[in-house]
Amino acid sequence: ADYLIKPVKPNQILLAIKKILDQKRLITEKTTTDYRQEFNTIASLISSAVNFDDWSDLYRKIIFWETELEKSTDPGMNEILKMQENEANLAFSKFISKNYLSWLDPSNRDAPVLSHTLCNKKIFPRIADNRSLFFILIDNLRFDHWKAVLNELSGLYRVLEEDLYLSILPTATQYSRNAIFSGLMPSQIAELYPKMWINDDDEEGKNLYEEELFRNQLSRKGLKYKWSYTKVGSGQEGKKINDHIKQLLENDVNILVYNFVDILSHARTEIGLIRDLAEDEPAYKSLVRSWFVHSSLFDLLKLLASYRVKVIFSTDHGTIRVQNPVKIVGDKKTSPNLRYKTGRNLDYNPNEVFEIKNPEKAFLPKSNISSRYIFATNKDFLIYQNNFNQYASYYKNTFQHGGISMQEMMLPVAFLEPSD
Repeated sequence: ADYLIKPVKPNQILLAIKKILDQKRLITEKTTTDYRQEFNTIASLISSAVNFDDWSDLYRKIIFWETELEKSTDPGMNEILKMQENEANLAFSKFISKNYLSWLDPSNRDAPVLSHTLCNKKIFPRIADNRSLFFILIDNLRFDHWKAVLNELSGLYRVLEEDLYLSILPTATQYSRNAIFSGLMPSQIAELYPKMWINDDDEEGKNLYEEELFRNQLSRKGLKYKWSYTKVGSGQEGKKINDHIKQLLENDVNILVYNFVDILSHARTEIGLIRDLAEDEPAYKSLVRSWFVHSSLFDLLKLLASYRVKVIFSTDHGTIRVQNPVKIVGDKKTSPNLRYKTGRNLDYNPNEVFEIKNPEKAFLPKSNISSRYIFATNKDFLIYQNNFNQYASYYKNTFQHGGISMQEMMLPVAFLEPSD
């Protein structure tokens, strides 16, 4: 926190300690005062938000104050903000339940950018002749994690545009990422390319055809780009990308998918050590930031900055730390995800979930004629009644995705260029 030059007198030590402690106190007092002034504004936004732009503004404010209050030593303010966030998520779930299906109508001009329209509205318009664009998708990157990553890019890049878009339901890689690269909703993929859609109850990998789906999207739209698609699952694979950077610079667009954050999320559930390291949201965000700083991706971005290459950052879905178990009943064919379920023999309290009885309306595939989908909202997670207490205890406080929350659905898409 500070340093002293020898010879050191006791009074110097005392003054240094006072300065350090006063600095923390002043920061806490200033942050607490500012948040108190903002409290009513956030409360008003929660009650008055009526469209996606309103919710984007509200979510940005919540993430901003989460970051600010992490600097404070007053735990009371953090608890108050968590209560506001919980209240906001409850209202957001109602907002999604009311509007989601109407947004899927192609003629709805008020619909936000969704997974299947992301490329058309945010990626393709940025592709320019004779200049390579890198589209970097980090699987399972929440908006607050993106802000932590962006801080590390300060001095290397500047943000030309930063928006939030909305993941489709379910907020799971199989659905959202396939929708991004295909430009289609899941049931449309299943209809047009049946061999490329794998149902929840099938054991085959669910995201094996993204490159081919993207190729088909370009073909349908008549777009003739020189492009590449690479999925990066390890540091070694990332280094190979960096070693062949000059070849990639010859393409109009290069798509790079990094899976580390999603792997970390699942590892936190299954591995006790990772759970201890990422005990709560600030610790989890710190772990993501640490990975990024020491990753081959960060090295790549330094390289791209030297070549004056523009970059688009985004993700396919986020994640939320679940707290409240909700009891459901299902058969062996029911999907295993804790934040959504699909199947034919589901029994549940409809007041505790968002239900889609007719998957066709949500452009979701059906494994059989009576299939339906249900989604957990806010911080709930869905547990079977068999061994309910055991599984509820095991999965409580784990990070899950697939359901409805601001953290899972409201996602960053940012256009960056190297700083001068």
